[in-house]
Amino acid sequence: MAATLQKIGKGIAYTGAGILGAVALYLGTSFILSRIPVGTRTPPTEGTIEAYILSNGVHTDIVLPVRTSQIDWSEFIPYTDTPASDTTMRYVGFGWGDKGFYLDTPTWADLKASTAFEAMFWLSSSAMHTTFYHEPSEGPDCVRIYLKPADYTRLIEFIKTSFRYDTQGRVQHITGHSYGRYDAFYEAKRVYNLFYTCNTWANDGLKVANQKAALWTPFDSGIFYQYQ
Repeated sequence: MAATLQKIGKGIAYTGAGILGAVALYLGTSFILSRIPVGTRTPPTEGTIEAYILSNGVHTDIVLPVRTSQIDWSEFIPYTDTPASDTTMRYVGFGWGDKGFYLDTPTWADLKASTAFEAMFWLSSSAMHTTFYHEPSEGPDCVRIYLKPADYTRLIEFIKTSFRYDTQGRVQHITGHSYGRYDAFYEAKRVYNLFYTCNTWANDGLKVANQKAALWTPFDSGIFYQYQ
């Protein structure tokens, strides 16, 4: 009996050590790769489009002007999908992420183990969170960037292809869900996981737009490190 318990104890210890080792490897790799920069920061010049990178401390959004000569985002995601329906808002933020996290976890206090497990291991679906703003304010969690028209065109396509569409080619609004009066959720493509998070998506968007970004990061800190 004692020998059996000893074997069980060793098995638990080895399993725990393996889990801790995997977590340490993941965090260490993310730290190193997030410190490796790719791309360059575009200076403000005539014809560039002013945009923002915005974090709420967990998720990174890419915030863009609602209307430019290239696109009117309000025709793609209507103001009327938000509770306020405020057509005076001049900017709109896009954030991709796990649907369960977005809809069922408005705060960390609401996080369930099942939601986290499904999100981490490819078992959930994804959603796009959009938020309208008058104009974001620069600060530690909000950085202004400038996009050349050709780079903005690539970013537009990147964002559009992240949405899931119905049979009529329209975005699929997830009704009855919002964090406030100026945001809405939509069905999205891809599956959230340990290696492709909401911040990885935003980082990839910056890469597509030839902006400064991390080589790879699952965390918002990896993006904002590049803009210190």
